[in-house]
Amino acid sequence: MLVPGLVSVTFRALSVAEVVDLARSCGLWTVEWGGDVHVPMHDLAGARDARNRCADAGLSVSAYGSYYRAGSTDPAEWPAAVAAAAELGAPRIRLWAGTTGSAGTSAGQRSRVVAAIRDAAEFAEDYGIRIAVEHHRDTLTDTLESANRLYAEVGHGSVVPYWQPRGAQDVASAVEEVRTLLPRLTTAHVFSWGAGGGCDRLPLAAREDLWRPVLAELARDGVDRHVLLAFVADDSPERFRADAAVLLEWVNAAAA
Repeated sequence: MLVPGLVSVTFRALSVAEVVDLARSCGLWTVEWGGDVHVPMHDLAGARDARNRCADAGLSVSAYGSYYRAGSTDPAEWPAAVAAAAELGAPRIRLWAGTTGSAGTSAGQRSRVVAAIRDAAEFAEDYGIRIAVEHHRDTLTDTLESANRLYAEVGHGSVVPYWQPRGAQDVASAVEEVRTLLPRLTTAHVFSWGAGGGCDRLPLAAREDLWRPVLAELARDGVDRHVLLAFVADDSPERFRADAAVLLEWVNAAAA
């Protein structure tokens, strides 16, 4: 089953209460809370507040969106990120695989990233929390080949992919990536970009050609997966409402 939700960093200018209200009023089911503004990793009271507000609104917490960069961020910061995720009741923590793209990363740098992800997974496992590696440019998940190699190198069952499309990505390659990452893929960040990437944000419906087959692929085996709206045009709550209505329509169609 596809579980539609919101990535809180889409609206850094809104309060936790406002993010919860927006998600609830749009008919969404879950929130990924960001660690930069809404739930800083040393603010356990804030994490508890976000968790309680979600529960009161009938929303789940899909993940804790950390900005921990494996192999670069001081590992001493990781326990605080895990503590915040645990206080949130988040089943997974999103992190990034380094700070450089696969083509520009030396073997030694890659080994450090791999080891840091494995260490992070082993620590979080004691809390029942999994690690979700964001697929992003300028990291070791910038290509499908490098991402698959990374997961094999880490070799830990608690490490899972977190997929998102590239700007103006063609449908065939998007579907291939998603299909290849299954069944371990837990989450997709849902948005529509033009050729300009993050500077070229489109209404979600503009990439119906991409998202309908991707969502169908994600729903194919009946496993629960989160599909989380992000990067709304103009950072506008009203545009977000329109995108949320489109996503819910597509989710229902994929489940039919």
